[in-house]
Amino acid sequence: MKTKLYNQKGEEIGDYTLPKSIFEIEFNPDLLHQVVLSQSSNRRQGTAKAKDRGEVSGGGKKPWRQKGTGRARHGSIRSPLWAGGGATFGPTNLKNYKKIVPKNMRRKAILMVLSQKAQNNLILILDKFETEKPATKETAKGFKKLFLEKGNGMVVLPEMDKNAILSVRNIKDARVMQAKDLNAFDLLQCKYVVMPKKSVEIIKDAFVK
Repeated sequence: MKTKLYNQKGEEIGDYTLPKSIFEIEFNPDLLHQVVLSQSSNRRQGTAKAKDRGEVSGGGKKPWRQKGTGRARHGSIRSPLWAGGGATFGPTNLKNYKKIVPKNMRRKAILMVLSQKAQNNLILILDKFETEKPATKETAKGFKKLFLEKGNGMVVLPEMDKNAILSVRNIKDARVMQAKDLNAFDLLQCKYVVMPKKSVEIIKDAFVK
């Protein structure tokens, strides 16, 4: 599959052949759903907590005697029926939301998302993406030509590049990630995927087995 090749300024400079092993993977919606569900679940902190009647303070004494007052019987002012009482069936921090999915499934899900984006012309290949110093303004100009006027996008770097990260992070609707850290969940959050040619090789080494 061929696609256009761009420079950092967003100008078309030629063609690039996308590797079949990355960008022509058969789509399996069930597998992708399972992987994305596990990744979103694994990001849950699980810290929501409400106290039940045994955890709220007070309520050690019976509010009034059982009979003879004309009022309903109560054993504690910390019953869920009372204001300030414990919660009934409230959230606890004991639940573990972690879901384990095999590594090969996670890898294949990444390639499936990239393949679908390639089929819809949402993969943008750059000859390179390098900056000698942080340059948000110049980077934004190039991204505006490439994708910013049509949707959000993710820049996939071949390796850690502090200047490139600083150049992208303050651009609205643009985010940056290293190729080795790609995952299906984050890829699906962005419409366009922008990557230099070197990132394609990193993805091939990391996820094509």
